[in-house]
Amino acid sequence: MTTPELFLQQHAAAAIRSLYQTEIQPSTLQVQVTRKEFEGDYTLVIFPLLRISHATPENTGKALGDWLTAHVPEIASYNCVKGFLNILFSAVYWDETFAEIAADPAFGQLPATGKRIMVEFSSPNTNKPLHLGHIRNNLLGDSVSRILKAGGNEVIKATLVNDRGVHICKSMLAWEKCFDGKTPESTGIKGDHLVGDCYVAFDKLYKQEVAQLVAGGMSEEEAKKEAPSLREAHEMLVKWEQNDPQVRDLWKRMNSWVFKGFDETYKALGISFDKVDYESQTYLLGKELVQKGLETGVFVRDPDGSVWCDLTADGLDRKLVLRSDGTSVYMTQDLGTAERRFAQYDLDSHVYVVGNEQDYHFQVLKLILGKLGFAWADQIYHLSYGMVELPEGKMKSREGTVVDADDLIQKMYEEAKATSEASGKLEDLSDEEKERLYHIIGLGALKYFIIKVDPKKTMLFNPKESIDFNGNTGPFIQYTHARICSILRKAQEQGIDFCPKCIRTDIQPSAKEVRLIKLLGIFPAKVAEAVQALSPAIIANYAYDLAKDFNQYYHDTPILRETDMTLLRFRLILIQTMARTLTSAMDMLGIELPERM
Repeated sequence: MTTPELFLQQHAAAAIRSLYQTEIQPSTLQVQVTRKEFEGDYTLVIFPLLRISHATPENTGKALGDWLTAHVPEIASYNCVKGFLNILFSAVYWDETFAEIAADPAFGQLPATGKRIMVEFSSPNTNKPLHLGHIRNNLLGDSVSRILKAGGNEVIKATLVNDRGVHICKSMLAWEKCFDGKTPESTGIKGDHLVGDCYVAFDKLYKQEVAQLVAGGMSEEEAKKEAPSLREAHEMLVKWEQNDPQVRDLWKRMNSWVFKGFDETYKALGISFDKVDYESQTYLLGKELVQKGLETGVFVRDPDGSVWCDLTADGLDRKLVLRSDGTSVYMTQDLGTAERRFAQYDLDSHVYVVGNEQDYHFQVLKLILGKLGFAWADQIYHLSYGMVELPEGKMKSREGTVVDADDLIQKMYEEAKATSEASGKLEDLSDEEKERLYHIIGLGALKYFIIKVDPKKTMLFNPKESIDFNGNTGPFIQYTHARICSILRKAQEQGIDFCPKCIRTDIQPSAKEVRLIKLLGIFPAKVAEAVQALSPAIIANYAYDLAKDFNQYYHDTPILRETDMTLLRFRLILIQTMARTLTSAMDMLGIELPERM
């Protein structure tokens, strides 16, 4: 459909052609939503047109306003404030606009761009279960993928599992030393949780050893390097790299426990991937690029054999890309993985969803790739997000003070159940329906509470606040949708037909109804804004505004008491379209909206 901005741009271009005999591209005209303190719907910025009109801003605005109101019936009136022409659309315009919105089941979905984008997120370590920090990463990655798809792009959701390294060996060593052959089956403990317990046990053992060495006269710094368990973990890593059968078998066994646990958590969160890579298969990638960089002078080799990229001229420092023993670092792997993915998938861009502690890493990654001659280096985007903290403070995996994702999902279910039962509105639902509803509400509360915050901000998570049925929460939006569905069911039971394709365009919508139509009309623009900013928070807060405005309208307008059938049908189609738009917006966040609550 034609947006209000485009509509005004096209007619303003026609006015300029008529008044000043000048052709101008409509898309070059600046149109924006009128600021709240002024009367109007949309505003045309006049200042750039003064070179064409050779008149004052006021006279230019008046000339354009007079022409538009005389020639365009959809424009009712105007007012000019300095260099801003504020346009008020007529009821005819809003009737026609709403008819287009209501009849378009894919409203909000943007035209295909022909672009292929990879979004990489999650990328967990296999030495611990997913926790609250991973949840923010996963929810951002999944919702950004959904929004990019709604923006007309082909999207590939990818993850790179960190399944090798000394941290993995620490869990393996602790299992051998402290767990007496225990398995998920023998203990009833979820596999990723059992391996996480091993990681915590290693840290406890390591600290005990450091304390003993310090008590024996060794400095703390030296003791941290010489602790027997740490040395053994490094020795195990060397054996892993040498394909030692015993070490590799244990590694495969424990990783299989973790992978199964991850899959259960992903399923509970509604997360899936199109492409899964493993660091054990990619950690050698990039070595050929290092050789290419040495040959072209991008990299230099130090006397000890290590290879570096000198970025001091770019305001950064020297970056290691190959150790003196010839082994890779994370940067080496990321260089090689990026090259392979762009080549393998013919990507137009690649979005990495990674916490802000890696800002520098991705700045360096893009810079080095550019120096290596890859034109697509500028199409790498780091969606940097802030950490999630609890009222008690930061989480620490090694000390076992994290909030496990599984525990949090269960807690959200329990909070949803308690809150829903206290409302006393579910007596007519079966136990099975209630259980499913509790999961939908709990998960919706969790997702929305995290997603509504701008990704760049550090956030404080409080489960009880997130489950509130009032205010800017997921359950509030879910309840709004259920309320609309209830009204529509009652209308159907009364035999009222409200087919969107049969809507009349001669209604005189009230000011409140025009406000709702305007809010519906900006949905595609909000999707485009969210795509540009890679920010699901834009969609979340749009959905909240829509839900909030519906509730105010419903409070002021007893819809089913309306006796004028034409107006009643219009209002039913209006709220039906709002429900559909809420569903579309929340689906972009991975949140389900129930029809009953």
